[in-house]
Amino acid sequence: MSQFFRLILFFVGIISIVIFPLLLQLNKKLRKILSQLRNEKKELNNFLSHFSNTLADPDSLKDAANTICRYVAEQIGCEAVAIYKNVDGTLYCQGFHGAYSLIPSRNQNLLTNNKYLAEALKICRFTVGDGSFAGDIAAGQAREIIDDGSLDDRFANTIAPASIRGVIGDVLLHDDKVHGIIILLNSKRTHAKSFDKNQIEQLSHLTTQIVLMQQLIDSYAMLNQQDRIDQELHFARQIQDSLLPKSLPKWAQFSINAYTRPAKEVNGDFYDFVKIDDDRLLIVIGDACGKGVPACMLSAMTRSFIRALADKFTTLQSFLIELNDKIYSDTDDGRFITVNCCLLDKRNSLLEFGRAGHTELITFVHNHLRVIYPDGAALGILPSEYTNFDTFCLAFEYGMSFMVFSDGLTEAVNENDEEYGLERLKNAFHAAIQKGYSSDQVIAEILADVENFATEQIDDQTMILIRYA
Repeated sequence: MSQFFRLILFFVGIISIVIFPLLLQLNKKLRKILSQLRNEKKELNNFLSHFSNTLADPDSLKDAANTICRYVAEQIGCEAVAIYKNVDGTLYCQGFHGAYSLIPSRNQNLLTNNKYLAEALKICRFTVGDGSFAGDIAAGQAREIIDDGSLDDRFANTIAPASIRGVIGDVLLHDDKVHGIIILLNSKRTHAKSFDKNQIEQLSHLTTQIVLMQQLIDSYAMLNQQDRIDQELHFARQIQDSLLPKSLPKWAQFSINAYTRPAKEVNGDFYDFVKIDDDRLLIVIGDACGKGVPACMLSAMTRSFIRALADKFTTLQSFLIELNDKIYSDTDDGRFITVNCCLLDKRNSLLEFGRAGHTELITFVHNHLRVIYPDGAALGILPSEYTNFDTFCLAFEYGMSFMVFSDGLTEAVNENDEEYGLERLKNAFHAAIQKGYSSDQVIAEILADVENFATEQIDDQTMILIRYA
């Protein structure tokens, strides 16, 4: 037994002398590694916090990629970094840090002025596979390390080729596709020209983070762009609301009803009721070319002109000529608007109708339909000396109804790409009148018939119904 205990003591002694110090040394190394990981995690968290704050500020969004480059330069220890984004095979600089000199230029002053350097990088483009260093990295989809860039012909036409020492180019992949590339210039950690093994490994760890941050920048940029679009649409809706009368006019024995619904967020159609004097009311319906915000703006401008010209109204024909002059002189080529005008004279029970490239006037008289479409080109296409506007006058009788509308109704299409057309609109109008429907019911009946026919609404739809009772 005594010999057995001596053996145990011997092994304990061996463990104490040899193994225990090794364990202490291993523990010390583990603590050091753990401390380094904690420091790296802290640095990464600090950077992500700063990066998130940058993204939160729309005015600083353009500097977010520069923030990434600065972080990479600090972590790896290099003089300059640039990140390029791949858009359909074209590489453009998304951000940079330091005196980044890989620009096809001989102007060394760019390296002393960060603003000028940023502008030069902004217009500098490379193409995947174009023979440049950036193009080769993207085409090969692999890292390339240059020990001495001053000897590489691909850098011969850059700002300062003699100052280029070590260069690393690495591809930024996402879902096996080239999202972009990153290029690092001149190591700070060693007197040698090239980057060392640790720096290259660090870059490998960072590329995934860089791709993630590029995607975050893109996402926030789209959100901010959407915010701007939403603001523009909100402004356009306010304009659109101002175009439409707040109430329908009461004009002696005439009843007037109107309805409009846009195909997009805002409407290119409009209608308005303008009092000329105590006896005459001008009813206008218009349809600006195009859709959305531009069409809405043209409608708003036209409505302003109409109301300004109403103060010096003489005849409907001269009114349309003056309106055309203003729109022609104040709009760009290719922008125009079609208009129908109905002038109601309650003293004499008359309706005068003028048309500027718009749809027909449909009348219901003595249980018969009649379509009226006097000559007149759309407003803004030609100067008035090359166009003319005819008008047509009708005397009202009891039970007569008139409808003006936009082509969003007649040009609605079904699944066979067949248009709803004027005949179907006339039939729906005639059937609703014959049923003795009220004006609101007539409009609802026509809209329901169009909806049942068409697969979807592709254009703004507007109609005004005038009845004499």
